[in-house]
Amino acid sequence: MSEFVLEDCGGGRFALSGDMSFQTTDRILRASDGQFGQHASLEIDLSRVERADSAGLALLLEWKAQARQRNATIRFQALPKSLLAIARASEVDGLI
Repeated sequence: MSEFVLEDCGGGRFALSGDMSFQTTDRILRASDGQFGQHASLEIDLSRVERADSAGLALLLEWKAQARQRNATIRFQALPKSLLAIARASEVDGLI
């Protein structure tokens, strides 16, 4: 089973490490549900993501949609190159 860690760094800052893939995104989303809603501003560091695929991109878009629904802001730092490539190919890079 692919693994990940979603670390709460305080003050609306989080760090995700491990895999961001079809095997993990549903669990990452569930892990973030109880934590992200408490913050009006979120910053997610993705510098330690080892593997990411299109499901990872879908997760980022879902987080953006959820933040928008709560009138919150969300920023992603150090996006993996694979996610950027998928986002560009899908023409959604402007959304993340």
